[in-house]
Amino acid sequence: MWLAVIAILIGLAILVWSADVFIDGATALAKKFSVPSFLIGVLILGIGTSAPEMVVSVLAALEGSPELALGNAYGSNIINIALVLGATVLISPIIIRKGIVKRDLPLLLLITAIAAWQLRDGMLSQADGLVLLVLLFAVLGLQIVLSIREGYHEHEEDIDNADSDATEPSVARGLGSLLLGMLMLVISSRAIVWGAVELATLWGLSELIIGLTIVAVGTSLPELVSSLSAARKGEHDMALGNIIGSNVFNTLAVVGLATVIAPIAADPVILSRDVMAMGLLTVLLVALCVFAFTKKRQFGRTSGATLVLFFVGYTAWLIQSVSI
Repeated sequence: MWLAVIAILIGLAILVWSADVFIDGATALAKKFSVPSFLIGVLILGIGTSAPEMVVSVLAALEGSPELALGNAYGSNIINIALVLGATVLISPIIIRKGIVKRDLPLLLLITAIAAWQLRDGMLSQADGLVLLVLLFAVLGLQIVLSIREGYHEHEEDIDNADSDATEPSVARGLGSLLLGMLMLVISSRAIVWGAVELATLWGLSELIIGLTIVAVGTSLPELVSSLSAARKGEHDMALGNIIGSNVFNTLAVVGLATVIAPIAADPVILSRDVMAMGLLTVLLVALCVFAFTKKRQFGRTSGATLVLFFVGYTAWLIQSVSI
């Protein structure tokens, strides 16, 4: 028991430290190459912080349990929006930019709809997985081209002006911080999940409840801590890009890879409960962001509280459905 407690405490300490290192490395590279923070959030943070979901899902597929990949990916998407983004904007409100409303959020909504449509018959074939992977490369290419062309330079100009006297960050140092931070994020998250599962087992909680709650939250810890760290450092675009990028990557890459390895016969409850919750939450996110943008308001604490309450309701729904 004490070993599990120590693993959780040490894991949390390393998690917080590694998030700061990760964000510092990402910010340094963004400044060095004049890349918009939102694009860094989508590509580097979004993909990097989804590493736990990727590892868990690929191993599950290889071990003959590809349906676990589906629950892991979609559960993490729900947690990313409801808990991670909700908690982030409760602490530091975000300004919603035009490009996010007109391009990135509709794209996320479309990808979520495609995922639900593929599951309409309760099956995901290897052909479905290939379609998801092709869409992944198309979306990443589109994000790179359009983000660089249009840019989100208002925020970067403020940072450049504020740091005009600062030492120019080196590529090696920025890349080193990024890789070190990403590695320690994954390792510390695994330590926390292991400790939490050990404690939950000792307390008599079922494996299903542990998987749906502790493990799902645990694999989303990198997104949570890196988004909070980004918001605290004033990198609001990076924090939102992290969530959008992570959800796109989970839906297309995590599920796509697992399905290519082994076709998935989904439990009907995944479609009626988890996919529906993911779809409703994505629609809610788009509606809240559009409202904030049109009213020229920040995506702030009221929206954050709404998302967190959705997470609480979804968790209660999970526990109730499992206990029935």
